[in-house]
Amino acid sequence: MRVGKMPAGERRRQWRATKPWRIPGRRSPRSALPLVSPPPPSDPIKDVTIYTDGACSGNPGPGGWGATLVYGTPPDTVTRDLKGAEPETTNNRMELTAAAEAMEALREPCRVRLHSDSAYLINAFNDRWLDGWQRRGWKKADKSPVLNRDLWERLLAQNARHDVTWVKVKGHNGVPLNEHVDGLAVGAMRTMMAERAG
Repeated sequence: MRVGKMPAGERRRQWRATKPWRIPGRRSPRSALPLVSPPPPSDPIKDVTIYTDGACSGNPGPGGWGATLVYGTPPDTVTRDLKGAEPETTNNRMELTAAAEAMEALREPCRVRLHSDSAYLINAFNDRWLDGWQRRGWKKADKSPVLNRDLWERLLAQNARHDVTWVKVKGHNGVPLNEHVDGLAVGAMRTMMAERAG
């Protein structure tokens, strides 16, 4: 069957509908500058270095703890010291308290490298002692209760809040910040003892 010719007016309307629309005086889109991808967002999390230590006279007895927090990049590095003391405690409790107090002092989640000479503290996280203790209902392998549970729970909360790397350092081995926090802990303990005695 032959199809008749399309009326001229209809052909003009169809041509106008299919012709690319163009604004007079505008360049073709092909001449436009290529799009530039925005730069990736900067890492918003802050890096913080922490050194902690505890001291005790008598074990149990009067004790103190100290911590140093270092953040920022040179020449804008900021250092903050923390310290405290208790009249009746143990060396292990002071070691744990120092770490808990230091991380609780951070106002926002951070990437933390925490240094301590306490194998008790560092191994509990790195060797996953805490996993076993919690799995057994805060009991050790010999079924005896885990000591210092209150402090471990504070530390677990901070470990979940921050991105923490636990670093073991050798005590009294000339590491400047480790020696510094030892002095803070001993000084806090002695100050408290003098105040209580006087």
